[in-house]
Amino acid sequence: MTIRLVIADDQAMIRAGLRLVAETAPGIEVVGEAADGVEALSVVRRLRPHVLLLDIAMPRMDGLDTARHLLGDPDPPKIVMLTTFGTDANLRASLRAGVNGFLLKSSPPEQLAEAIRVAAAGDALIDPAVTMRVIASFAAQPEPSAPPELATLTQRELDVLNLLARGLSNPEIARRLEIGEATIRTHVARVLQKLGLRDRIQAVVFAYEAGIVQAGRERKDPAR
Repeated sequence: MTIRLVIADDQAMIRAGLRLVAETAPGIEVVGEAADGVEALSVVRRLRPHVLLLDIAMPRMDGLDTARHLLGDPDPPKIVMLTTFGTDANLRASLRAGVNGFLLKSSPPEQLAEAIRVAAAGDALIDPAVTMRVIASFAAQPEPSAPPELATLTQRELDVLNLLARGLSNPEIARRLEIGEATIRTHVARVLQKLGLRDRIQAVVFAYEAGIVQAGRERKDPAR
């Protein structure tokens, strides 16, 4: 399947560079562009792309408000946020809004193409340059009481969520727990379903806000 992509950024040179990178990657087609958030809403709703590359800082309507509007639509596009400065406030707001990725504009071209593909597949990707800041930012919040949804998870599913929240991939979790990768995929799917989460990024946010993982240490059996 060819991934239909819209690029929204207020700088024409940035849009041109993103278009060049995207169209160089196999299986990605840029079907539209927008120079601000209001135009992005119109373009996306008219062209129905699979993925939207969305700058955070734009005139008329910023990227966060644009994302919130679009994610409230039926069958919204997958959204990858772009920014020059990965501030903690922008990171938290983007992740809570339900976007599928967060990349710095300084990310390597191959990482941009990978983020588009990952988002189109329904998963999520955070730029490795800011992943630890995301973790530290959420981990630094005051320790909350455990949400009741955690009681629905088995101990193994809690273990998987704990490691997932620390940024481990499925193969890394499988090696850590000494079980098969296919089993890990099943556990991840069950965790997302039980907690009512869409993807791994939302699981990371949930885990830190619920106090399952804290800075520098693990919290054991948070629901028990």
